[in-house]
Amino acid sequence: MAKEIKAIKAKKKKVDIDSDSGLNPSMPTSNAKVIALFTSRLLQWHRELNRRQMPWKGEKDPYKIWLSEIILQQTRVEQGLAYYEKFILHYPRIQDLAAADPDQVFKDWEGLGYYSRCKNLLHTAKVISQDYQGIFPSQYEQILALKGIGPYTAAAISAFAFNQPYAVLDGNVFRVLARFFGIDTPIDSANGKLQFQGLAEKTLSKTEPAAYNQAIMDFGATVCKPAQPLCGSCVMQDSCVAKRTARVMTLPKKEKTLQKKTRHITWLILELPAQNKNSANTLFYVQKRPAGDIWENLHEFYPVESPASPDWTIDSIQELIENQLDIKLSSKDIQRLPCSAQQLTHQKIHGYFYRVKLTKKPPLLASHNWHSLQQMDQLAFPKLLKILQTNLLEKQ
Repeated sequence: MAKEIKAIKAKKKKVDIDSDSGLNPSMPTSNAKVIALFTSRLLQWHRELNRRQMPWKGEKDPYKIWLSEIILQQTRVEQGLAYYEKFILHYPRIQDLAAADPDQVFKDWEGLGYYSRCKNLLHTAKVISQDYQGIFPSQYEQILALKGIGPYTAAAISAFAFNQPYAVLDGNVFRVLARFFGIDTPIDSANGKLQFQGLAEKTLSKTEPAAYNQAIMDFGATVCKPAQPLCGSCVMQDSCVAKRTARVMTLPKKEKTLQKKTRHITWLILELPAQNKNSANTLFYVQKRPAGDIWENLHEFYPVESPASPDWTIDSIQELIENQLDIKLSSKDIQRLPCSAQQLTHQKIHGYFYRVKLTKKPPLLASHNWHSLQQMDQLAFPKLLKILQTNLLEKQ
C-alpha cells in the first residue's frame, strides 16, 4: 500500500500551496492547477487504492441509491447496512414500498432513528408510483422536488444513477475540501455553503462525476477522517494546506452550536389482565406518538410529560391515574421501574416508568389501543421504550 501511495505522488508534479502560489485561505480556489491536481489525484486514488466496500457502491438503480442515501442520513454505514438489506429484501421495487403497510415499514425502520426519514420515504414512494408510473425521475430538479430529498441526495442520485455532473456535498466532502484548500469559512454559514458548493462544482470531474463523488466521500470516510486522519500516508499531504499549516484538527469550522433541551416523560404501563377464562392474553395500553414531535408514528405507553424531573411517589401516581383516567386502584397495583434516558441529536429524553395493574379498561381510553405482548411485538417503538417492551415479553 505504501509503495502504491508513493507511486501516485510521484506521478504528480508537487504543487506548493503557500502565500506565493495564488492559493491561500482568503482565495482558496484561485489556482486552477491546484484544483486539477486535486481532482486527478483523487480519481487516481479511487482507481488504485480505494478499498471501501458497500453493497450499493456502483449501483445504478436510482431507487436503491435513494434508499441507501436516506438510510445513511445521520446514520453510520455499519448500522445502516442491515437496514438497507432488509428494505431491499422486503421492498425490492419502489412500487412495493408504496403499497406497503405503513406500520410494517416503520417496524422495519425501528431502531434507526430520525423517523421523519421513514415518513418521507413512504410519501415519496407513493408519489413516484402514482405520478411517475413507478419510474424514478431522471432530472435533478424533479428529484429535488420530492419530499425528503435535499440538494445532496438529489446530486447523489443524479450523479450515481444517471452520471450527470452534480457535485455531492456531505460532511466528508466539506472536511476534505476545507482541509486541502485551507478554508476557514464556517461550513454552516450562508457564505460557507455558497463557497463550498462553488468549490465542489469546480473540483468535480465533468467526465466522471459518479466516480469523483464516490471518491471524495470515500476519501473523507477512510483517509481524511474527523478524529484520526491518516495524514502520514495520504496521497494529498504534500499539497494540503491544513497539513502544512498545522490546522488539520481545526478544520472544517462551524459557527453555530446545537442548542439541546432536556425533556422529562413518565410512561404508565397500563396492564389489563385477561378478562375471562377463555383468554390468556394480558393487554397493555399502547398509542401512537403525536404528529410534529419526536418519534412521530412510533408507539408508546401512556405518557405524562413534566417540565422538570418529576418527584413522583406511589401515592401521587395513584392520584394522577384517578384524576386523568377516572379509575380507582390500590397503591399495591403500582410498581416503580428503573429510570432510563436517551440522547437524541437536539434533545435528551429522561424516561420514568410505572407499571400499573388495572381491573378494567379506563373509560376515557380508546378500546382499540389495547394490545397483547405478541401484538405489541409487531409495532414500532422508540429505543427508550423498546427495552421495556422486550422485558415485558421475556417475563411473560
